[in-house]
Amino acid sequence: MLICETPHAGRDEEQMKKDLDLKLVRNDEPANIRAVMLSLGQAARKAAHLLALAPADAKNTALLVAAREIREKAEKILAANARDVAEARAHGLTDAFLERLTLDAKHVDGMARGLEEIAALPDPVGRVLARFERPNGLIIERVATPLGVIGVIFESRPSVAVDAGALCLKSGNAAILRGGSESFHSVSLIHECLLAGLRAADLPLAAITLVPVKDRAAVGEMLTGLGGNLDVIVPRGGRSLVARVEAEARVPVFAHLEGLVHIYVDRAADLGKALTILRNSKLRRTSVCGAAETLLVDRAGAATHLAPLVKMLLDAGCEVRGDTATQAVDARAKPATDEDWSSEYLDAIISVRVVDGLDGALAHIATYGSHHTDCIITEDNVAADRFLREVDSAIVIHNASTQFADGGEFGFGGEIGIATGRMHARGPVGLEQLTSFKYRIHGSGQTRP
Repeated sequence: MLICETPHAGRDEEQMKKDLDLKLVRNDEPANIRAVMLSLGQAARKAAHLLALAPADAKNTALLVAAREIREKAEKILAANARDVAEARAHGLTDAFLERLTLDAKHVDGMARGLEEIAALPDPVGRVLARFERPNGLIIERVATPLGVIGVIFESRPSVAVDAGALCLKSGNAAILRGGSESFHSVSLIHECLLAGLRAADLPLAAITLVPVKDRAAVGEMLTGLGGNLDVIVPRGGRSLVARVEAEARVPVFAHLEGLVHIYVDRAADLGKALTILRNSKLRRTSVCGAAETLLVDRAGAATHLAPLVKMLLDAGCEVRGDTATQAVDARAKPATDEDWSSEYLDAIISVRVVDGLDGALAHIATYGSHHTDCIITEDNVAADRFLREVDSAIVIHNASTQFADGGEFGFGGEIGIATGRMHARGPVGLEQLTSFKYRIHGSGQTRP
């Protein structure tokens, strides 16, 4: 399965992050990283057995207490985050990276609210997904069960610790979290809040483990599966991290490389609606994987739609890289290269191309898309229905911002990422997607002839 939530980090930034990793290694870290990691895996496996049977009330108590702790420790979390940001800035990490790393009071409150929202959701474990009776009288049930132990390797976003820890806990899974050294101080305090919740609910502390070893060798140990104790790995970070995980992991991986999001403005689009949706999709937050990266405009509507759309973007401070038609309507637009059509900028940059109607848009998305999120803006329901049917992406949208590609907006309380593959789950990965199932068979003495 492929999961999206990744900043695109260049080679220089990756090297800077490695340097930061080395600087933050503590002198008192255990020398035997393999032994430490195997111990964490064994403890998480034991915790997973207990969590699979834990009542919903206990899990909800843990989440609600953790939310309270985050609010009470908000000032300390922000101070720790300021320290992380200062160290990252001193190492020359990019503004886009710093934006993903930085927390403010609104972010901290959002983490607490996310915990409360997840606590309010129905428990996904034990759901009867199907029930049927065979002619011989056997009653067969398909019942939701946890996946087991989930390893989450992430880099810049401190809030990942909350989303991953909470979703894994509520779905009966143990989580092993390996945060990047750039978010070390923030994540450590957040993890303390999660542990306070586990203590209050009398749940095992190994249910949400933060890897104490910041050396990147810890990642390598996770990729081996921790002696068979790790069931799934979720990498949330830059291209080099995700590529390494996909190449080396010996356990299933929920991963992705890019979220290349398209907006197609059809000839029948309402211009006012298109301007509003495009601005929000691109500029609300440029560093999220639901941010639009390419604008496609129907050639039949370009005379009325292209210039206003391009002008709005440029006036708002967004760099436009366009084809010849785009450059012709505004001299500020820069020429697009072939590389631009397959670039995930995660910045205030967008590529713009005029296409030959819906067929041209579909062909472009099929060639360059990453199966994440794509949108059509049109008042033609026939065109919209065809777009929604034919675009092979995890999320397809008609007349709404692509930044709704988010588990919280789906009512999931949060997400562990956006799955862009075709196996097990697609779209925001929330509670239900973090479960598997087993069959329960009820008999009355039947034997097979």
